[in-house]
Amino acid sequence: MQGGEEDLYLGDVFTEPPRPPTPPPTFATCTRNAFPDLKIRLVGSHPLWAHHLWNAALAFASYIDSNPKIARDRCVLELGAGGGLPGLVAAQSGAKKVVLTDYPEAVLIDNLEFNARQNLSPDEKDRVETQGYTWGHPVDSIMRALPKDASTGFHLIILSDLIFNHSQHDALLKSCDMCLASRSANDDASIAPCVLVFYSHHRPHLADRDLGFFRKAQGAGWVCEEIVTRKYPPMFPEDPGEEEVRATVHGWKMTRRDTGDFPH
Repeated sequence: MQGGEEDLYLGDVFTEPPRPPTPPPTFATCTRNAFPDLKIRLVGSHPLWAHHLWNAALAFASYIDSNPKIARDRCVLELGAGGGLPGLVAAQSGAKKVVLTDYPEAVLIDNLEFNARQNLSPDEKDRVETQGYTWGHPVDSIMRALPKDASTGFHLIILSDLIFNHSQHDALLKSCDMCLASRSANDDASIAPCVLVFYSHHRPHLADRDLGFFRKAQGAGWVCEEIVTRKYPPMFPEDPGEEEVRATVHGWKMTRRDTGDFPH
């Protein structure tokens, strides 16, 4: 540098602005008519939207409370569990085993563990396991969590507000196919092993792409039937699109062909 010029410290030029602190966790309460309320801790912020208690999860909790036999003495898997509300309700309904999974990131899995500890009795908690899992990947670890007398798979798989991830439809279906139990002669004739898919059209202009999940499933040999429709206040009132569409939760049942009926 020429004499008289001040030295330039490059750290003053190429500084990275300080990152804002991660927001603290929040809590949301699921109010139930005939059962104790559940207080669900949600991570403070997350790019996978795990910091919300979605309307679909509330509808799932209500559905399981009204139809406890879909979980009682059965093995339940929840994919993309977030706060884990539907799986926790399944555990309280007497599920033999519940495996709560979400993306393999410590903050998500630790939060699921916290919610299980805070909301379940010791006996219920003993029947719940949490795991990190990426959709479409091998399921060996998930399947090892099953009791020995249920080693063929899970009787109920929960997908709560996941199908807006359009790029992940194939991966979700692959995981469901690998994990769902085969029908056995000992099963309750009225309840086939199934996948329950609850969701809202958060972006009404993309509703057809949401429904593409079921078209893919039908093409792969699944029987798909809508069994629940419920209205809630919209998750994001300021969002564009028809509010009634965004406020509606749809619940679908998916079974392998010729596997029986299911409670509506």
